[in-house]
Amino acid sequence: MSRVSQAQARENRERVVETAARLFRERGVAQVSVADVMAGAGLTHGGFYKQFTSKEALAVEALLRGLAEIGERLAAIDETGRGSFLDYYLSPEHRDSPGDGCPVAGFARDMPGADADVAATYATGVEYLADKLGGAAAMSTAVGALILARATAGTAISDRILTEALASLDDER
Repeated sequence: MSRVSQAQARENRERVVETAARLFRERGVAQVSVADVMAGAGLTHGGFYKQFTSKEALAVEALLRGLAEIGERLAAIDETGRGSFLDYYLSPEHRDSPGDGCPVAGFARDMPGADADVAATYATGVEYLADKLGGAAAMSTAVGALILARATAGTAISDRILTEALASLDDER
């Protein structure tokens, strides 16, 4: 069996982190196996432990990836002036795209009993999002509304949750 180059190994690792970030946000860390991640990345299960010490280590990297993506989205919105971050955050598009969405909402279900490193990374992400959204109350409203809207997707209350949460946060601005 041939060895992969360092460049290919880095590319494979990136693909695994990207896949895990999407799957963990869509289904939750506990509901996604290492085999699921590796299959989603198009790699064999056996290669996982050559790249990561544990599933928890991968979860930290996947969470950091998701937080970086939200940071990039915030920066892009700030630079272009097109709409507000909250308009995006509390939109049907964001609700319907959990794999590409907010990791604070996506990882929330996994935090009770989470590995200490994952929990610490998550707490840092919550603080970051609270700072960007103008405080913990605004962040809690936005994240809670997104989680509830996703849980009730396909119903009238889902759209109402998004609309009313956005209106309440607009009133506070």
